[in-house]
Amino acid sequence: MRDILLLNPNTSIETTMMMVSIAQSCAPAGITVSGETAARGVPMILDADRLLAAGSEVVESWKRHKGVVSGIVVSAFGDPGINLLRSLTDVPIVGIFESSILEAAQGGRRFGIATVTPDLVQPIDEGVHALGLGHLYTGIRLTSEEPQTLAADPQRLEASLAGAVAACIEQDGAQVVVIGGGPLGQAAIGLAHRFSVPVIAPIPAAMRKLLTLLAPVS
Repeated sequence: MRDILLLNPNTSIETTMMMVSIAQSCAPAGITVSGETAARGVPMILDADRLLAAGSEVVESWKRHKGVVSGIVVSAFGDPGINLLRSLTDVPIVGIFESSILEAAQGGRRFGIATVTPDLVQPIDEGVHALGLGHLYTGIRLTSEEPQTLAADPQRLEASLAGAVAACIEQDGAQVVVIGGGPLGQAAIGLAHRFSVPVIAPIPAAMRKLLTLLAPVS
């Protein structure tokens, strides 16, 4: 049995449970996913300052976890603290942002991002360019409602994100669309087969990436 640790940089235990459930559904037999929720911070990261501040809590969450793990998923779009965490352990670590963006860009595909957080547009844009993929990036399309209110209503969330995905495809020419957010994980699953182009759910993308890193020693 091998254990994967999913770190939720938000303080919502319900969000952690949802993300762990998605990650576990992507894991083969013999791998168990457990979650660790941030002890400090906010229920949902909505701006650049909170995203930056979440980095230290990611590291603290990892330190609080009891037991040996085979791999780690940082499950907030923006991957707070991931580079610091990588400097502290040799365990394979993936982030849902990095994993989903790299997957979207495979084969030189043009990709867009659909999300709910207007105050995270700048760090998301910067993250895409830091990965060297700005030339393939068609930009971000946003929902119009208040993010936390929207996230609390799964059906409304999925419907609103569907509009943002459609805008990425029809207005921006995206060949792939990434759903930008860990708390949007369940909606991302629901949207995966609703469009003529691939819609990437970030948590499954992170699990696919992590499992390839674990494969050589499995």
